[in-house]
Amino acid sequence: MDKNDKKIIIAIDGYSSSGKSTMAKSLAKAIGYKYVDTGAMYRAVTLYAMRHGMIGKDHVANAQAIEAALPDINITFMLMPDGTQHTMLNGEDVETLIRRMDVSDNVSPVSAIPAVRRNLVSKQQAFGTERGIVMDGRDIGTTVFPDAELKIFVNAPAATRAMRRVKELQEKGIPASYDEVLANVESRDHQDETRAESPLRRAEDAVDLDNSDLTLEEQDAILVRLYKERISR
Repeated sequence: MDKNDKKIIIAIDGYSSSGKSTMAKSLAKAIGYKYVDTGAMYRAVTLYAMRHGMIGKDHVANAQAIEAALPDINITFMLMPDGTQHTMLNGEDVETLIRRMDVSDNVSPVSAIPAVRRNLVSKQQAFGTERGIVMDGRDIGTTVFPDAELKIFVNAPAATRAMRRVKELQEKGIPASYDEVLANVESRDHQDETRAESPLRRAEDAVDLDNSDLTLEEQDAILVRLYKERISR
């Protein structure tokens, strides 16, 4: 196989609001790969659970009820005319709904449910059977694709990530305060790092990328360089 035809799996992991999705989308577009937003999948399950009364006001998820509902939850992605990718929940476009703060407040408890993780990991692995894919999340390089040819671990201080998240929400017309978002980011970091099933951690062979002071152009250039290095081997 010519190296120019070689297709690999690229796993981008990192903390909440670290810019994983932005860089993964950009890289996938630049190199002609498919992109899968695994965070959106967990958010879609969370939205379903919220709609069906499976999460209390104290953010405690009814794991048994959510597990039983998994066969009824169908998550797909649709490419829109403007080139963006939207998350579909049982045929409904929920891309905007799953980005709301109330979903953000509940996604970590739902993501920590072992049955949910196993269900979605299986779906994510199916996406990668033909390779040529960029996938971002929190356990892609450690659990979903431990043999991925290129693994990147993204990080930035919580305060920086919170400011980015506020800007992103405001641009989408979703109200959010910095203090509320920062508290959510810090809470999700703790829950992601300490959950029993596939906790957030850096894969030993992952490339560290602190994008605190990088422009989007600098970030994109680093990713494309890393990709070209991998396929040339």
